[in-house]
Amino acid sequence: MDTVNATMERLRAQCLSRGALGIQGLARFFRRLDKDDSRSLDAGELRQGLGQLGLEVGEAEAEALCKRWDRDGSGTLDLEEFLRALRPPMSQAREAIVAAAFAKLDRTGDGVVTVDDLRGVYSGRAHPKVRRGEWTEDEALHQFLDNFDTLEKDGQVCSLGTSHRGSMPGLGPPHSVHPLTACTPTGHTS
Repeated sequence: MDTVNATMERLRAQCLSRGALGIQGLARFFRRLDKDDSRSLDAGELRQGLGQLGLEVGEAEAEALCKRWDRDGSGTLDLEEFLRALRPPMSQAREAIVAAAFAKLDRTGDGVVTVDDLRGVYSGRAHPKVRRGEWTEDEALHQFLDNFDTLEKDGQVCSLGTSHRGSMPGLGPPHSVHPLTACTPTGHTS
C-alpha cells in the first residue's frame, strides 16, 4: 500500500473513531477543516486538519493526497471529492440492496430518480412538517430526494449507469463509489 493510501486509511479510521460516522459526520468534519469557508480544502488545510487528528504528514504528502483525490483538477478538494476518498467501499450485499431500492424508486427506468418518480412510491403525507401544514407533500418529496443529492441539489439522483455532472466523469467500477449520485441522464447536457 502506498503512502497516500495508508494515510487515507488512517484518516478514515480516525474519523470513525471520533464519531464521524456516515456522510453527515464526514461533512461536519470537512467543514471544520475548511478554515477559509471556501467549501474546498487546499493541501494546507488538509495537512493542518490531519495534524489535529494526530496524523502528521509532510507538505509533499498533503499535496499528493489532494492531487490523488482531486477529480476535477481544481487543486483543492470539494466535499464530494473528500467524501469519495473517505467513504469505505460498500459490501456487495449492501450494493445489491441499494440497487434494488433505486430500481423501485426509478419508476421511469431511465436511471434517474426525480420527484416525479417518487410520487408513485413514496408518500410525504406522514412527514411531521406536512402534518403541521408547514410543507406541502411535494416539499417533503424534494427534501427526501435532497438526502441523496449532491451540494447542487438539482433534484436528480442517478445510478452509475448514467453520466455524472462536474468532477465525476469516467468513474471506476460500481464497487469503488457510492451507487447513487447527482447526475445528468446519458446523452443530456446540464
